[in-house]
Amino acid sequence: MTTPSNDKTSISYRDAGVDIEAGDALVEQIKPYAKRTMRSEVLGGIGGFGSLFAVPTKFKEPILVSGTDGVGTKLKLAFELNKHDTVGIDLVAMSVNDILVQGAEPLFFLDYFACGKLEVGTAVQVIKGIAEGCEQSGCALVGGETAEMPGMYPAGEYDLAGFAVGCVDKENIINGTTIAADDVVLGLASSGAHSNGYSLIRKLIANSGIDFESDFHGRKFKDVVMAPTKIYVKSLLKLIETLPVKGMAHITGGGITENIPRVLPAGLAAEIQAKSWQLPPLFQWLQAQGNITHSEMYKTFNCGIGMAVIIDKAHATQAKQLLQATGETVYEIGVIRTQKAGEAPTIVV
Repeated sequence: MTTPSNDKTSISYRDAGVDIEAGDALVEQIKPYAKRTMRSEVLGGIGGFGSLFAVPTKFKEPILVSGTDGVGTKLKLAFELNKHDTVGIDLVAMSVNDILVQGAEPLFFLDYFACGKLEVGTAVQVIKGIAEGCEQSGCALVGGETAEMPGMYPAGEYDLAGFAVGCVDKENIINGTTIAADDVVLGLASSGAHSNGYSLIRKLIANSGIDFESDFHGRKFKDVVMAPTKIYVKSLLKLIETLPVKGMAHITGGGITENIPRVLPAGLAAEIQAKSWQLPPLFQWLQAQGNITHSEMYKTFNCGIGMAVIIDKAHATQAKQLLQATGETVYEIGVIRTQKAGEAPTIVV
């Protein structure tokens, strides 16, 4: 290694904008939150080069299911409002809900937090939310990466990505192949816009000039628009342990009309009755602000339905009762039928 010249000022990594001590402080502060998410299968703790996890012995023929996602431009509102405590829940929800639809139990989660300058207080809020999301879904926060990259992000901004791994017995994979005509489509209520459509949402908010602190149907508007994505893991795992679920669709980007077809066999269509649930106030406001057509609404937003469950008609009533007992708001929103020539695979009537 070359010895520094005595006639030059020594430059450190901190001088270049990277504070290793701040990163170390962050790790120490988040350890208690991560500890609360631990499962018995986790080997080792936070801080290693890799995370070790034993496949649960209850699975006879375990199949690993993985998913990755981010929070999208909802983060822009978090920066504007200086509200960072719930976007971590969004991050976890987007991945665990995705792997859940194939019948997988989420096992562990890793996050990636990137910023220009690490603000430990902000990062702790974000990662505390990630830990909360992991607790809600029963998976372990086993590690992640905090990247401080000067010049890559504007001051006060950051980006988030997450990665979830789950497991399902091979014989219990839910892939939609058994879906048939006359099956029922149940809709589980969303908690809001979740984490999709926020480029349009932000545009409509800017155009409206609405005050984020203003009352909106009994809540502050900022709390309505920033409500974290609902995590359906525990209620739906209980359902699929009890009844034969044929298919599930997480209603994310692409809305209702683009996501339900992802689980439908060829030749079948889902006919959704819009009157079977009430469009929540946030979506009514968005539609009015943008003069958005019904078809555009249903292919952009979840419109109040965060998860669709397809089940045999004979099991529909029992499924609704079971889900309601776990705290879900459930609607019977449609039926599966034969697809007509030239017809879209999901029709909202």
